Amino acid sequence: MKATGFISLWTLVSLPCGPLANPAEREDVVKHAIKLHRGKGAVITQRKQWVLESCRKLSGLLRQKNVVLNKLKNAIRAVEKDAGLSDEEKLFQVHTFEIFQKELNESENSVFQAIHGLQRALQGDYKDVVNMKESSRQRLEALREAAIKEEMEYVELLAAEKHQFEALKNMQHQNKSLSMLDEILEDVRRAADRLEEEIEEHAFDDNKSVRGVNFEAVLRVEEDEANSKRNVSKREVEDDLGLSMLIDSQNNQYILTKPRDSTIPRADHHFIKDIVTIGMLSLPCGWLCTTIGLPTMFGYIICGVLLGPSGLNSIKSIVQVETLGEFGVFFTLFLVGLEFSPERLRKVWKISLQGPCYMTVLMIAFGLLWGHLLQIRPTQSVFISTCLSLSSTPLVSRFLAGSVRGDKEGDIDYSSVLLGMLVMQDVQLGLFIAVMPTLIQAGVSTYSSIFKEILRILILIGQILFSLAAVFLLCLVIKTYLIGPYYRKLHTESKGNKEILILGITAFTFLMLTITELLDVSMELGCFLAGALISSQGHMVTEEIMCCIEPIRDFLAIIFFASIGLHVFPTFVIYELTVLLFLTLSVVIMKFVLAVLVLSLILPKTSQYIKWIVSSGLAQVSEFSFVLGSRARRAGIISREVYLLILSVTTLSLLLAPALWRAAIMKCVPRPERRSST
Repeated sequence: MKATGFISLWTLVSLPCGPLANPAEREDVVKHAIKLHRGKGAVITQRKQWVLESCRKLSGLLRQKNVVLNKLKNAIRAVEKDAGLSDEEKLFQVHTFEIFQKELNESENSVFQAIHGLQRALQGDYKDVVNMKESSRQRLEALREAAIKEEMEYVELLAAEKHQFEALKNMQHQNKSLSMLDEILEDVRRAADRLEEEIEEHAFDDNKSVRGVNFEAVLRVEEDEANSKRNVSKREVEDDLGLSMLIDSQNNQYILTKPRDSTIPRADHHFIKDIVTIGMLSLPCGWLCTTIGLPTMFGYIICGVLLGPSGLNSIKSIVQVETLGEFGVFFTLFLVGLEFSPERLRKVWKISLQGPCYMTVLMIAFGLLWGHLLQIRPTQSVFISTCLSLSSTPLVSRFLAGSVRGDKEGDIDYSSVLLGMLVMQDVQLGLFIAVMPTLIQAGVSTYSSIFKEILRILILIGQILFSLAAVFLLCLVIKTYLIGPYYRKLHTESKGNKEILILGITAFTFLMLTITELLDVSMELGCFLAGALISSQGHMVTEEIMCCIEPIRDFLAIIFFASIGLHVFPTFVIYELTVLLFLTLSVVIMKFVLAVLVLSLILPKTSQYIKWIVSSGLAQVSEFSFVLGSRARRAGIISREVYLLILSVTTLSLLLAPALWRAAIMKCVPRPERRSST
């Protein structure tokens, strides 16, 4: 490497020298070179001796590097000619050698970049701020690019380590016989690997060379593609970033949430396009399901599948779409509470409280039994059992929407029992989320701390029961003193202006949601109680509010069910169809049988006939298992394979739910009422 216009000492160092061995040695060389250049180093003979020693050492390292590179090339050729290795194993070993070659070359390049940087600094004028700024900018760009390259190399090493671990695991499996569960999970693992390869976007690699992308700790893809077609300065681009997409080397994508300059309005156009696309495609999908006799919500789920990662992959703001969909759950439960008056709640509160508790305990007991037989960790068995014990409130609410369900004399309405039990399951969901950190610690605790963990769980249960008591006491105060005057004021102010009424009801719902969330009870319970409190004002009030809120609920429910479809992976279901169908049918049958058993014990004799309908409504798995499963996977409670199994079983159980519900309605509901219930 020739350093033109540079001092003679630096020329002597840079001509024969290759890469340095390590950063400390490089730093010593650079510091000594600066001292020599400034005349503050050793005497002339010592300078010459130091130059000779340094050049000799650097030349030796360069020769050693060339020898190693030649050995790596020979090793690669030997691997390629080895007939005893599979093609996959050959690719893995060659890739490992290439990573080491890249590491050697990058180390050499870093030395040359350091020499060039020092050359620029020595030739520059320390009084010239512009020159110093340019040098600093070049170093910053070099560091950014180096960080990206190092992160990519680290990811490749992680992949190589994973491959090595799996190869060792396969060798161990070949030396011992596998149980049936191990064989199933091994098959699921391979299917999960294929699924991850199919849905992986590799957005980081695809956008590295695209114009409008700057090297930083992440890649930044400009929102305005026209910037790459018109001649603008870098400063103008930075001032007009808008909502750039940030992509890290793990292919996670980010969007701006709070801009530096809040005076300029900005809109997330990706999110807008996603909602518009879902709205347009939901119409034909829902129409098709109506034509063939299926509930429209399955059309919305199909819409999510088509637009999600396993389909066209056109949804960019997945997290934002799911967040908006949660409001569909809130308004659905509000309308459920609006139809569920306090009188009906008092009628079935004992059944609603006892039924879900008994079912959850029985599910956990069966889960621990099967876990012991299959040698699954107790914490994992408890988590899976609790996940599968929950049922979908929005789904059953859609089944019951618009039905005419009058109570028979002396009997209990099946819809009241079913909705009461589902709301209590939502409370259990909040309790389980609160207990999950303790469950995580219990998975790694020794037996000496088991009593502490049990005590902590009991304390948490006590806190939840105290919070529930506080919530219901607050509801009693609101119903007695506040809700009547509040609604009359809203009704008076909203004469000819429905906006005030809608805003007032929505604000009250969000207030109850916030209160229950602050008390560590589920937010869904707050929405349900808000509707139940307003329904206490009479049938006319209920009808008026329902006419205003139902259109909002319907639109947000479309977004919610479409967001469920984003987590449905048909290819994975096809790969493991036999296993998934067996597991799904087993879960559905077990939940149905347990519900029938529990309801047979707690229902009055005059209302025993409704146990079949209620059990059919509880036989599916709640969509909130997606949330619980993702948290448990991040926490290490369950593996990736178990997580995908939970997702697939949940999806298939939701698809089977309408058939089971219709069968129960046909068997148990009289013909005049059956027409409105289906």
